[in-house]
This record gives sequence, structure tokens and C-alpha cells, in this order.
Amino acid sequence: MDTVVYTLVPPQGKASTALWIMPVVLAVVLLVVGVLVTKTIAGAKSSTFVLSSSGLTIRGDLWGRTLPAAHLRGAAARVVDLGNEPSLSPRRRTAGTAIPGYRSGWWRLASGEKSLLYLTAPDRVAYVPTTEGFSLLLSVSDPERFVEQLRRVAPAG
Repeated sequence: MDTVVYTLVPPQGKASTALWIMPVVLAVVLLVVGVLVTKTIAGAKSSTFVLSSSGLTIRGDLWGRTLPAAHLRGAAARVVDLGNEPSLSPRRRTAGTAIPGYRSGWWRLASGEKSLLYLTAPDRVAYVPTTEGFSLLLSVSDPERFVEQLRRVAPAG
């Protein structure tokens, strides 16, 4: 007898639809993940903190925002070393990024306080409480000067 090859009957109905939808869904997921990773890497390299008389604008990855001066408690702002102040150390990420040398987004601190952070250098961090129920932990290039200017912009404690 000669060899005969039989083929699989092609999927029909819902199975047929699923076979072409799955690659599309996978492509969309990969695209979204790619955009998020790209934003995170860009934020880690080039986030900025613009302080003006109207408030503070954080530009960076997904967590950037503008906070009016009235929402910043400048009198309570200070430069901290997270190694010496364990209560201010980020403990639990609620919505954010954590890659070696860079943490950003929403975190719970050891004290339980909610905080928006942009951290690269934990030994010199600007700690800024707000009136909005969270604090900021920012690795700015000159934290002493930043806090000094913040106290002029938002003198409330």
C-alpha cells in the first residue's frame, strides 16, 4: 500500500476566531510592555523637578504630575538620609517601578505613610510632605537648595 497523508480539519467557529485573536492580543500586550519599559528607562535617566512660584512640576515616567504650591508643606520639608531614617524608607510598592538604582511611583513607607517617589540616591533625598495625604521623596541634584527654595515657594508647614 502506498503512503497516504491526511491533514487536520481546520478549526471551525469560535476556535477559528481564537486562533487569529490570540496573536493580536499578544502583540498588543508586548507593545504596552515595551512602552512602559521605555518610559521607565527614560524617567530613570531624565526626570526633572520644576519648582516655581505656582508649585512643583515633576516630569519623568508615568508618575509625573503638578502640585500647586498651596499643597506643599515647605516648612516641614527637609533633606534626609534614608539609611538613617528607617521610618521613611520605601517598603511596599503600590503602583510604581523598581529597577536596580531607580524607584519611582507610589509606595508605602515603613511608617505606613503613602509617598510618591523618584529615588536614585537614598543618602540625600528631599522629603516633602503635602496636604494631599502623601509625601514626596525626590533624589534632586541639589537637595539642600531645592528644600530652601521650596520653603520660599510654599512656606506653610
